[in-house]
Amino acid sequence: MESWEFGRMVRRWRDRVAPETVGVPAGRRRRASGLRREELAGLAGISTDYLTRLEQGRATAPSAQVVGALARALRLSDTERDLLYRLAGHTAPGPDVVPSRVAPSVQRLLDRLANTPVAVYDATWTLVTANAPYDALMGETSTWHGIERNAIWRNLVGLSNRTVHTAEEQADHEARLVADLRLTASKYPADRALRRLIGELSDQCRRFTDLWESDDPAPLPDPSRRKVIDHPVVGRITLDCDPLIVALDDLRIMVYTAEPGTEDADRLALAIVLGTQTLVD
Repeated sequence: MESWEFGRMVRRWRDRVAPETVGVPAGRRRRASGLRREELAGLAGISTDYLTRLEQGRATAPSAQVVGALARALRLSDTERDLLYRLAGHTAPGPDVVPSRVAPSVQRLLDRLANTPVAVYDATWTLVTANAPYDALMGETSTWHGIERNAIWRNLVGLSNRTVHTAEEQADHEARLVADLRLTASKYPADRALRRLIGELSDQCRRFTDLWESDDPAPLPDPSRRKVIDHPVVGRITLDCDPLIVALDDLRIMVYTAEPGTEDADRLALAIVLGTQTLVD
């Protein structure tokens, strides 16, 4: 890795990002012309200390996931993103690799939904990015790393999940996720990271292996948009969960909304206020 050049480019691109364009309050006492280091670290889901070491050339092996997160947070063009991958010693994602790119047009859509809980997943159901309202509703995601960011793993290993399912609903949900991953594997047979993910899921969860090897037809798409979220402070909230598919980039955008004027809308608004205040503090 050309560590000094990598760090120099990250610092240069950080300085040109206007805080308001990425949803960061500019404030009155800002000396930095662009993003502060801690602001970029927060947007990319890495620690400020690690970003400091990257920018100073003292950390020399960022993962492709970290590089991708920095590229998204810095709003890099495709050419700039590819350069950042090369400076980190990685091959830029190509057509045979599951994409995790958030195109500028998609980012503009996400910006318009800045006050709505939104999470973006790639075709492996690995979390690409989630906004602050989503974290306020579902729990902090920036501390998730590696396989922890994969929704299939999180569902199958039984980690804490605020979505309320009956046993039958949970089983169908798991089967749909694994069936979708099987389609993804057939679409990107050369993706090594995808093969590693399948191997890790197989090693860690017998339920995944059973679903992966099952000859049963995949369950039909969930006919209900309604999801019940058990929030630890405001209680249960019934929401509409609409998946938006970005076909060109093979992304799944999950958007959570409540019918205006309802108690659920009030609870959601309160959860977002409480959660985003906590995140800012």
